[in-house]
Amino acid sequence: MVQHLRKFSQNAHGSVVVLVAVAFPVMMALSAAALEYGSVVNRRSQLQAAADSGSIAGVNQFKLANTDDASAIQVAVSTAKAQAAALATDAKGTQAVAEVLNNHSSVRVRLTETVHVKFAQLLGVPEIVLKVESTARLSGTTRLCLLALDGSAVGAFHLEQSARITASDCSLYSNSVSPSGIQGENRSVAVALSTCSAGGYSGSPATFMPPPATGCPALRDPLIDVVGPTPGSCVQIPASLNPKKGHGSPDDPAAGDNIVSADMTLSPGTYCGGLHITKDTQVTLSPGVYIIKDGPLVVDKKASLTGSNVGFYFTGDRGGLLFDKDSVISLTAPKSGTMAGLLFFEDRTVSAPTPLPLPPSGKGKAKAPPGGPKNLREYRIISDDARTLLGTIYLPVGRLIIDSKKPVADQSAYTVIIARQINLYDGPDLQLNARYGSTDIPVPKGVGPSSADTALAY
Repeated sequence: MVQHLRKFSQNAHGSVVVLVAVAFPVMMALSAAALEYGSVVNRRSQLQAAADSGSIAGVNQFKLANTDDASAIQVAVSTAKAQAAALATDAKGTQAVAEVLNNHSSVRVRLTETVHVKFAQLLGVPEIVLKVESTARLSGTTRLCLLALDGSAVGAFHLEQSARITASDCSLYSNSVSPSGIQGENRSVAVALSTCSAGGYSGSPATFMPPPATGCPALRDPLIDVVGPTPGSCVQIPASLNPKKGHGSPDDPAAGDNIVSADMTLSPGTYCGGLHITKDTQVTLSPGVYIIKDGPLVVDKKASLTGSNVGFYFTGDRGGLLFDKDSVISLTAPKSGTMAGLLFFEDRTVSAPTPLPLPPSGKGKAKAPPGGPKNLREYRIISDDARTLLGTIYLPVGRLIIDSKKPVADQSAYTVIIARQINLYDGPDLQLNARYGSTDIPVPKGVGPSSADTALAY
């Protein structure tokens, strides 16, 4: 028995030595593979951090005035790749792609990198493909493209009949705390990135896409600190500029004291008593600021008004604007100066505003505001050809009335509207674009590009 035990001991000892000799290389390989796996996990974390940085940098571009999708994508990709390379100097072949989501409110970055592994080949894994993604979004305030300032009026922002407003890339807002601060009636439609009412809204759910949020905090007038230009000496319009006086229907005295019925180019200045462009006349405006004082700006009877880098400032109780049905309007705001980015701007002081003249086209008097008459200047766009209104329309004590039957502002890179009240009647198709990167005309601070906070979306 003792001899058998001794033989077994000798055989077992030899077996252990053999087992260790065989297993040692495998154990070393597994340990190396484990270390290599840890390195791969660490690299994945580095790539995730790089993707996060890229998505944040990309979406932050939309806080800038002149940024388009391509710029945001370029910044996101270059930022992510640069950080991925910085975190591992021996990294090669990192692929990065980015995309803009949710109407410019989010940017997603995807990174892909192939890691070649040595010891893991023992497990049949010659390489590992790492994939990470990150989405950053703007939270809080979004880009504002329409704001009704009236804090109490019924229908401060009002649409009816077949009126349509499209603001797919920006937000619509009403400061009115009325339960019907926003109204959509009949077959009207409002499509926006978001719609918000400080009070409530009335209308069919099909009218608003998406439905308005209610009980939103009232917004401070983002342009309250903007100072208007100072009127100068009155521009003298000679009678020779109205050669068609007496031709056809008589000129309406309520349409303005300065009447132009001859094709010409006008220069910036103060037009006392208003400005009336009429009777098939084609008027071009030189760049600059046009102060319309104590009278309206009226374009009617198939006349056209064209101007690049021009701004209109309205002052006096007789102020206002009428673009009649058959007028042709094409205007872009100034690029610099006191009215940079402002297409229309009005004096904030008004006591007893004078109603606009009746349009010669026979459209008739504008409907009264849904909440009843108020002391507001009127700015009325009936034109069926007012497709370029590039800039910001700022009427802090005015009522903007759009009651045409055709698209309005649809050929503008961007249009922002801030007015005391905004009423759309009949069948206009108002399009508030937000292609800020497509123009060199700046957007006034506080509107357009977002000042929102940036957050990663998990």
